Amino acid sequence: MRLKVLHKTHYTYDAPVPYGLQQVRLRPKSRPGQLVEDWQIDVVGGQVEVSFEDEHANSVDLVSFAPGQTEIEITCSGTVDVEDNSGIVGHQGGYVPLWLFRRSTALTKAGPRIRALVNDAPTEGSDLDRLHALSAQILAAVPYSTDQAASDLSAEDVMDAAHGVCQDHAHVFITAARALGYPARYVSGYLMMDDRVDQDASHAWAEAHVENLGWVGFDISNGISPDARYVRVATGLDYRDAAPISGLRYGNAGEDMSVTLQVQQQ
Repeated sequence: MRLKVLHKTHYTYDAPVPYGLQQVRLRPKSRPGQLVEDWQIDVVGGQVEVSFEDEHANSVDLVSFAPGQTEIEITCSGTVDVEDNSGIVGHQGGYVPLWLFRRSTALTKAGPRIRALVNDAPTEGSDLDRLHALSAQILAAVPYSTDQAASDLSAEDVMDAAHGVCQDHAHVFITAARALGYPARYVSGYLMMDDRVDQDASHAWAEAHVENLGWVGFDISNGISPDARYVRVATGLDYRDAAPISGLRYGNAGEDMSVTLQVQQQ
């Protein structure tokens, strides 16, 4: 499926910003099952200082603010051809060893609620059967809800809240999968929705590493493995490794952010 993406992130500040620097992980890469035909990033109010690959082999653009800016806009656009491989991405590559994806982070540390979830997880069937059952179990315990959208909730916090968004589902799945012995990682990207073109935010899901298959994706929020409607952009141990935009700025200016996103079949 040939997907066209237009993604704008617009920041406004109530006072001039003397200095700002952002890491932008919004550039998908061609890989098995995904061909990036064209992609560009445009910045108004700043500039791309350097582009590089991080430890997870994500493409990163380092964007600096022009001094004294009160607005900055980052626009990503392009076309990606995606195959439906039933969520199978393949074996681990890049710079990070597979064992590292069993390590917990501040956002993916198992607590009492996660351990209870794992203790109730099905033990029969293949690895894929168990992981799909875990995905369904998480969605039942943590229904999808946009009532909260904080980016700093840990998996245990999400279980305590008993609702969450795609990012929260991914963190709970990653934490539980690691507790069951599977390497697992966070994925940020785009999803073409069947009922709309305009969206409020990009998407997130999780991947677990299964013997003889490699990485397999699980979109807990939608109860499926990613298909030809999904564009993978960045991966990491948790959201902080794969955040679309993260950075710092000097000064005390208040910030307001708005997002415009369109994903459609071309």
